[in-house]
Amino acid sequence: MNNTDILASVSPRTLSFGPRRGQYFDVNDIVGSIPAGNKEVITQFEKLDKIYRALCAVLYNFVPTSGHPGGSISSGRFVSSLLYNIIDFDIEDPFADENDLVIYAAGHKALGLYASWALRNELVRAFRHELLPAEKFQLRLEDLLGFRRNPTNELPLFRKFNAKALDGHPTPATPHVKVATGASGVGVPSAFGVALGALDYFGPNAPKVHIVEGEGGMTPGRVAEALAAASAMRIHNVNLHIDFNQASIDSNRVCRDGDLKGDYVQWNPAELCYLHDFNVIYVDDGKDFAKIAAAQRFAQSLDNKMPSAIVYRTVKGWKYGIEGKASHGAGHKMNSEGYYQSCKEFEEEFGIQVPRLEGDMTQENIEKCFYDTLMTFRNAIAGNSGFSFFADAIAQSRIRLAEKNRTPVADMPKLEHIYEDGIISETKTPDELGIKPGATTTLRAVLGASLGHLNKISDGAVLGVAADLIGSTSMNLLGSGFHEGFFDSVDNPDSRILAVGGICEDAIGGMMAGLSAYGKHIGVSSSYGAFISAMEHTAARLHGIGEQNKVMHYGGHFNTWILINAHAGLKTGEDGPTHADPQCLQLIQENFPPGILITITPWEPGEIWPLLVAALKKRPAILSPFVTRPNELVIDREKMNLAPATDAVKGVYALRKADSGQKVDGSVILQESGVTMEFVTRVLPMLDKKGYNLNVYHVSSAELYDAHGKAEREALLPYEVRSTALGITGFTLPTMYKWITSFEGRYRILHPFRKGYYLGSGTAESVLHQAGLDADSICEEVVKYVEG
Repeated sequence: MNNTDILASVSPRTLSFGPRRGQYFDVNDIVGSIPAGNKEVITQFEKLDKIYRALCAVLYNFVPTSGHPGGSISSGRFVSSLLYNIIDFDIEDPFADENDLVIYAAGHKALGLYASWALRNELVRAFRHELLPAEKFQLRLEDLLGFRRNPTNELPLFRKFNAKALDGHPTPATPHVKVATGASGVGVPSAFGVALGALDYFGPNAPKVHIVEGEGGMTPGRVAEALAAASAMRIHNVNLHIDFNQASIDSNRVCRDGDLKGDYVQWNPAELCYLHDFNVIYVDDGKDFAKIAAAQRFAQSLDNKMPSAIVYRTVKGWKYGIEGKASHGAGHKMNSEGYYQSCKEFEEEFGIQVPRLEGDMTQENIEKCFYDTLMTFRNAIAGNSGFSFFADAIAQSRIRLAEKNRTPVADMPKLEHIYEDGIISETKTPDELGIKPGATTTLRAVLGASLGHLNKISDGAVLGVAADLIGSTSMNLLGSGFHEGFFDSVDNPDSRILAVGGICEDAIGGMMAGLSAYGKHIGVSSSYGAFISAMEHTAARLHGIGEQNKVMHYGGHFNTWILINAHAGLKTGEDGPTHADPQCLQLIQENFPPGILITITPWEPGEIWPLLVAALKKRPAILSPFVTRPNELVIDREKMNLAPATDAVKGVYALRKADSGQKVDGSVILQESGVTMEFVTRVLPMLDKKGYNLNVYHVSSAELYDAHGKAEREALLPYEVRSTALGITGFTLPTMYKWITSFEGRYRILHPFRKGYYLGSGTAESVLHQAGLDADSICEEVVKYVEG
C-alpha cells in the first residue's frame, strides 16, 4: 500500500480532555441568574470608564516616547469591576495581610494600573475622604506627574507635590503593589507564589489574589509551568483575569481564532487554562459591564477548591483611535488631533475640555499642561454626585473584609522565630546535622537538613521545591518532620515540599519569589547550578527590585528567597559538561546591588550552617548557596591546623596562616569546594613536605566579605596579598578578579577553562585532572609560583 491508500484507510479521531476537576462556563449561561447591578450602577461604570480611558490617553500623551495604552484600555473595564464590585480590602491599610490583592502580571499595563489606582483614590478623596490613609500610602492624581519619571526629576510641579516616581512597569514603590512584574512571563508565577503564601498562612479563608494578564503574556513557557503548579497544588485563591485582545507587539492574531492559525500559539487562553484544570469562565464581550460583573461574582461563588480564570474577549485600544498591535507600545503623538479625539467622549460627557498646550514646548510648560489636565479629571469627579457610589463601594469593601474575619490558621508558620535573638547562632551548629570531624556526608544534605532545622523552629515557614530533584538535591530533608508527599491545599496542606510543574526552573523561581514576597515564608528553589542560576536570574532580579523598592519607600526588611545552586561545579563530572558547570557563580555573584543577593560557597560540610545563618541574618532578598553533589569528609580542622569553620562567616578567611617567624613563600587564595577539598586534603600535605611556608585563604562569600568596613576587609585579605597571590578556583576566571589584582597574578590563576575548552565527562577526579585542578597539577603550579 502506498501512503495515499494508508491514509484513506484510517480515520482520525478527536482527542478530548480527560476528567477535569476544573469546570468550564459561558457567561451567557450565567448572566441571567447572577445580579450584575441595576442600570443606574452600570451607567455610572460607563461614565467612569470614559474618565479612565481619557486618563490613559493623557498619561501616554505627556510621556509620548513610551507606555502601553492599548492593553491598559482593553483591561480597564474588568479591573474597574474588580475594584468596586469584588475585592475585599481596607484602603486605609494597603499592606494588611488579609487584604485581597490585584496583581498586574501584565506589567506593561502599568499605565492602566496607575490610572485605576489614582481614580480610586480620587473618588474616595471626593466623597469619603476620611477613609484615605497617610499620603505616602495613596496614589493621587498628582502622583501621575511621576509616570515613567526618574526619582531625580527636578521639574517644579513634580517637586511641589512630592509626586511618586512611577516605574515603567509596576514595582512595590507604588502602594497596593506587592511584587515587581512585567518581564517575560514572570508576573504570573510570582502572583501565584503570593497566593500560595496567603493560602498557607490563612487556610480556606485566605485572601483572593486577582491577577491581570493578557494572552500574549501567557505565551512564555514559565506561565504554562505555573498554571500546572497552581492546579496541582490547588491554589484555589487564584483568580486569573485574562485580557484576550489577540494583539501583541508584532501580531494581531496571537492565538488560533476558529479555523485561522495563530501567529504564535494554537490554543486560546480558555483552552490553555482548562487544559491545566482551572475553572474557566468565558466572557464573549469584555466591554459589557453586566457580563463582566456576572462572571466575576459567579467565580466568587465557586467552591471546588480549584484556581479560576475569567477570559474576557476585548479590543486592544478600544475607542482610542489606534487599535490592535499598533496600540500596544505606542499611541498618538503629543497634543495631536488624534490625542484630542481620544478625549472627546470624556469632554462631551462632563462638559469639560482638556487643556491645550500654549506657549513653548519646554519641559516646565508641558508639565504645567499635564497638571492642568489632571485637574480636569478632579473637577469632573467632584461635579458628579453619582460617583459617590464608588467611594461607598470602597467603604463596603472594608466592611466585608472585617466581616470575613480572616485570621491565620491555628498552626500558622512563624517565620519571625528564625530571626529572634538567640534562636540560631552561626557559632553553634545543631547536633542533629551530624557535623563531626571524620564523618562523611554531602554539602547538599547538610544544607537540606539545616533548612529542615529552621523549618521546625518556625513551625513550617520554609517551603521548598526542586526541579524533579527533591531527593537528588536533598530538598526532601527540608520537609522532615512534616507530612510526606507534595503539598496540596486540600489533601496535604501540612507538607512543606511543593510540586511546581516538574522540570520547571523558570516557574519555580517566580513562584518562590512571590511566596517569599508575601512575607510569611522563606521560599526555597533548587536545581543544578548549571540551570538554575541562569533560568531564575530574571525572577531573582525582579524580586530584588521589588524588595528594594518596598523597603526604600515603606521601611521594613527584605523578604528572603533561597535559590540553591545544587550539584555545582566540576564534581558533577559524570553528568558531563552540560551539567557540571563552573559558570554559574559568575552569573550572579556581585551582579546585584549591595545587600540584595548574597552567595555562599562553602567548601566542606562544617561551613554550611555558619554561612547559612550569617547570610540569613543579613536579610538579603536572595540568598544563593552553591553546593556539590558527592560525599565529602568533615574536616578535622584542629588536627590539620586549620581555622575553625565559623571563620567562613567573614566571607574570606585565612584557612592557615604562614609562620610569621620564617620567610613567607607566598599566598594561595582558594574558591569553590572541589578545588579547596583537593588542595587541603592532598596538596597541602605535599607542600608541607617541601617545607613551604604559605598563607592559604578561602573565599566563602564575596558579599559577606563586602559587608565589612574597609579596614576590616583589608585586615581579612590585605591588598598586598591580593597583588602577589596565586588564585585557584573551580568557578570561572572572572570570579577571581576581585581577589587577584595583578596582571601576572591573573594570568596564573588556575580555573576550569584554563586550557581553552569545555571539559569532558567522568569521575570528579578525572574531570579535575583534565582541567589541571587535580592535586598533582595544582602542586606543580604552586611550586612554579613559589620558585618563580
